[in-house]
Amino acid sequence: MTMPRLLIVDDDPELGQFLSTELDVEGYSCTLASNGQQALGLIRNQRWDLVVLDWTLPDFSGLEVCRRMRQGGITTPVLMLTGRDEVRERVEALDSGADDFLTKPFSIEELLARVRARLRRTNLNTQDDGWLRLADLAVNPASREVMRGEQEIHLTAKEFDLLLHLLRHPNEVQERRSILDALWGVDWDGDDNLLDVYVRYLRKKMEPPGQPTLIQTVRGVGFMLKEGPAK
Repeated sequence: MTMPRLLIVDDDPELGQFLSTELDVEGYSCTLASNGQQALGLIRNQRWDLVVLDWTLPDFSGLEVCRRMRQGGITTPVLMLTGRDEVRERVEALDSGADDFLTKPFSIEELLARVRARLRRTNLNTQDDGWLRLADLAVNPASREVMRGEQEIHLTAKEFDLLLHLLRHPNEVQERRSILDALWGVDWDGDDNLLDVYVRYLRKKMEPPGQPTLIQTVRGVGFMLKEGPAK
């Protein structure tokens, strides 16, 4: 079995080496990068299963690394390490393209659990062609194409952003507030029912009669992307 390949990006040589050693022991093949420029070169020219990325780097931030990855169509999952724990900053990390974040200080056990969970999710839902998949749904983040089975689905920009947000966390309940913050920003103070409107739009386009549902409502909490029974 091929060992998962992890790129660890951190300008602290002691922390980077510690993380690399611990992850090596767990069966991962790790490479270290100490700045954003070096990291982007490695990311663009090699295949990685996960990037463990520090927010603060000497040349530019981990957020900028994420943005440049996603703008270039690179869908490799990113676990962001940060000393910041404000809601606004967590939303900023997710908006930049990070798939998950871990606040310092953290235990190595929690880091290993996050890595396992992210790789497990990736193995289930991502193929080498860059498409994200759940059941018969396929989404290409780079080209913003959406397919259900053989049928192409045309979405507006905000509908696509909502679908991609849910698809990056398959089978996990996303709270209403976290979705609103991610799509409209933490300072947005409009009507929360706008989210329900966009969910209805998505369901109308993606869930024709006779096909299994995909967007599940968790009452009092939020929404989850998970294959359900036929309508």
